Amino acid sequence: MAHQALAPFLQVDHALGAFIVQFLTGLSDAASLFFVAAGLSLIFGVSRVVNMAHGSFYMIGAYLAYFVISFLPRGVFCFWSGIVIAAIAVGLFGVVIEVLLLRRLYRAPELFMLMATFAVLLVIQDLALWLFGAEDLIGPRAPGLDGSVNIMGALIPEYDIALIIIAPLILLGLWLLLNRTRWGVLIRAATEDREMLAALGVNQKRLFTSVFFLGSCLAGFGGAIQLPKGGADLLMDLNVIAAAFVIVVVGGMGSIGGAFLAAVIIGELSSFGVLVLPQSTLVMMFLVMAVVLIVRPYGLLGKPEAEEYLPSELVESPIRPASTKLRLLGLAVLILLMTLPLFAGSFQLVLFGEIAIFALACMSLFFMMGPGGMVSFGHAAFFGGGAYAAALFVHYANTPMELAILLAPTCMALLALIIGWFCVRLSGVYLAMLTLAFAQICWSIVFQWSGFTGGDDGVLGIWPAKWASNEVIFYYLTILISIGGILALRYLLFTPFGYTMRACRDSHLRADSIGIHVKRQQWFAFAVAGLFAGLAGGIYVFSKGSVFPYEMSISRSFDILLSVLLGGIHSLSGPVVGSTAFIWLEDKISRIHFWRLILGSIYIFLVMAFPQGIAGYFSRRFEGFSSEHQ
Repeated sequence: MAHQALAPFLQVDHALGAFIVQFLTGLSDAASLFFVAAGLSLIFGVSRVVNMAHGSFYMIGAYLAYFVISFLPRGVFCFWSGIVIAAIAVGLFGVVIEVLLLRRLYRAPELFMLMATFAVLLVIQDLALWLFGAEDLIGPRAPGLDGSVNIMGALIPEYDIALIIIAPLILLGLWLLLNRTRWGVLIRAATEDREMLAALGVNQKRLFTSVFFLGSCLAGFGGAIQLPKGGADLLMDLNVIAAAFVIVVVGGMGSIGGAFLAAVIIGELSSFGVLVLPQSTLVMMFLVMAVVLIVRPYGLLGKPEAEEYLPSELVESPIRPASTKLRLLGLAVLILLMTLPLFAGSFQLVLFGEIAIFALACMSLFFMMGPGGMVSFGHAAFFGGGAYAAALFVHYANTPMELAILLAPTCMALLALIIGWFCVRLSGVYLAMLTLAFAQICWSIVFQWSGFTGGDDGVLGIWPAKWASNEVIFYYLTILISIGGILALRYLLFTPFGYTMRACRDSHLRADSIGIHVKRQQWFAFAVAGLFAGLAGGIYVFSKGSVFPYEMSISRSFDILLSVLLGGIHSLSGPVVGSTAFIWLEDKISRIHFWRLILGSIYIFLVMAFPQGIAGYFSRRFEGFSSEHQ
């Protein structure tokens, strides 16, 4: 009887204990994320490097800690020594990357840093595969912390409790370092005004290198310290980098305290989201980021970004109509494309058709990013969304191919109007990250709504109409639509709308003072970019016969972005040149073993040799391209 009377109380205690353990688990997960995000925030705040390789430093820290700890005798001191040694080693590796590569690019546009660090990520992925093997490594238990703590009948590992304690200590150490030391004062000054700091005679190279060392150390420490919880594997870099960027943006770029607060929020929501709404785990943090940026455009503890002075070598010249030489070159390329079926096989027709489609998608991003001044990390939402729109119309409504190709860009223009209404209220990295958030939300819809979109299996059997089923006819249709779209976007840049759009980019205050509604112009530019990306996606799905969630993923968005950067954002021919180089390199290299190492090395070479992009470089070097130079 006594046990029966106590049963309700025991159930309440057990439920409360489970709740507390779940809460503490969220804090533990937030701890390792905070270490990575703090390093990323520190590096960006000072050097403005959007470091895509930061997740690779996290992965290297885990692998190095595993082998160092395995080599040292077992014990508490040796375990924590291995963690520290791994973190310092990663910091030194970060210094090598900064000195040999990034230091040479500080005068280039900031987005080229993104491309350079992405190339480093590719190289590190294959080097890690070669050095550490493909097998996942199970991390060793921490001596003295290999038990569990009983909280009202629910158990939590002692190591999780240790992480919860260590994270605030690291936060306190960083705060003291940044606020109570001369080095910290210089760091905060560099965050506020780098030009003034240089005018005062501070050696910025050494300062940037020291910041990169500390930021890389924190990433390596995060990877090493989570080893007993998650082990080490080759997917750690990509799995953590998206979360780290979300935390940095939600907390506020450059704010260490903001990164800690955002990590706790993301960690707790993810922890309880698994229990309450398991389907939300793929997109929870992006939903949080979207809400925070809409309500507070600069993050929870961030500050509005001041407009930076552009060095003379980065100031863009006005766009002018193509020169005679360039028009002749374009005509020659067009003739080559139109006569290609006479001497090329099926594979070449498919390849060049894919290049043309991708060039249109890249041109649509360039339209809003170069002349429009709005960087997007989620442009695949419109490219893949156009493909899905056309496929779903055909699949469910038996829509003819011709109508589906028209409906796809129309749907994407409407989607871009909705997303752009929120995005154009932001600027810089915050705008880019909000586009990423919306793109990831769209991706999660097509990935998880399997009853309608097919989920991971995609939508199959989307073939061209009978009159276009011949590969040569479909090739000409693809070329006609793609080149027509590219020329239409070029034409828009020389209309009053195009000139107004560039005026808003160059000086939104001056544009606003003469009566131009800046946000409305940017909103329309966003919609135009979405429309033409949707057109590219609409023809793409018929060329492949199917569409899968990958076409809306982060990876596809960065394929488009990197192609634009590869060609150069200072030249109207950049998107075409960049997309051609990207597709060609991917086709030739992806079948080779360790292809990421080769492709990353080529990207590093191209970034070093052509810091303004391939087309941008030649537009400066040769008069024939100078009329294209912005």
